[in-house]
Amino acid sequence: MTNNDDLEKMIKAALTGQDREILEGTEELGWFALGLKQFSGKLGWVTWVLMVVQTTMFIAGAYFGIKFLNASELLPAVKNGIGSAVLLLMATQIKMSLMPQMQADRVIREVKRLQLLIASHGT
Repeated sequence: MTNNDDLEKMIKAALTGQDREILEGTEELGWFALGLKQFSGKLGWVTWVLMVVQTTMFIAGAYFGIKFLNASELLPAVKNGIGSAVLLLMATQIKMSLMPQMQADRVIREVKRLQLLIASHGT
């Protein structure tokens, strides 16, 4: 049984010019590279908007959290605490909404790799 690196070498050796170029675009990306790739492409603008909104909510949540910790009376503490909790939870939810897209990109990349592998063995 060969490991992944040997398999990759065998696939690259079996491919010619254009197929090899296509394969270069299907290599598995690391976590950060995959996350940064979300900012490009047709839907990159959506990621930019989500990150601006998420960052704004996080900063506001941190601000209300500090006000909560510094409050000396009960009512302002409750108002700021609830506001902080809601904003921080919403910021987290927005950030987590990008994870399924990252996973879908990984799956699509692997399907392209498999299509290329099948095409190269079919000829």
